[in-house]
Amino acid sequence: MADDRFSGWHGTTILAVRRGGEVVVAGDGQVSLGQTVIKGSARKVRRLEAGGFPVIAGFAGSTADAFTLLERLEKKLEAAPGQLARACVDLAKDWRMDKYLRNLEAMLIVTDGADLYVITGAGDVLEPEHDVAAIGSGGNYALAAARGLMTTDLPAEDIARRAMAIAADICVYTNGNLTVESIRK
Repeated sequence: MADDRFSGWHGTTILAVRRGGEVVVAGDGQVSLGQTVIKGSARKVRRLEAGGFPVIAGFAGSTADAFTLLERLEKKLEAAPGQLARACVDLAKDWRMDKYLRNLEAMLIVTDGADLYVITGAGDVLEPEHDVAAIGSGGNYALAAARGLMTTDLPAEDIARRAMAIAADICVYTNGNLTVESIRK
């Protein structure tokens, strides 16, 4: 359940598309407070190098909370190098059980190029269907657009960029200032 203290904060669309051995994660740069854009160039997609294995993570929600979760994920990845699923499940367990972490307002999409997961504070580690995942204010718009574009022969990055542009045209909490990272397994 969302905390009412954060109900005025909006802003982010994170989309992941897997195609042809590549996963692309794209995130917009907008952060809004109520009806005001307070930043248009936030970087909400990061490349992690924990345990010698590259991982890309995108986050939606409170930035400070997301950074806390990313730090925890890196520690889990260092303890289980190359085992993204295990690290994600361990993080989700901690997130659900720990009194401090339980109050964090964020979601993550993570990938190592082979696996793709959405991690939530409810203890969920979800593998998306149809090789597409999205979170955030404009996530449903980007997800629908990307799923429609998966019927084309476009590469993953083109699908992600086009779907994010569609989401930005529809969702007032999403802009076209993208951060795009890709990874192959």
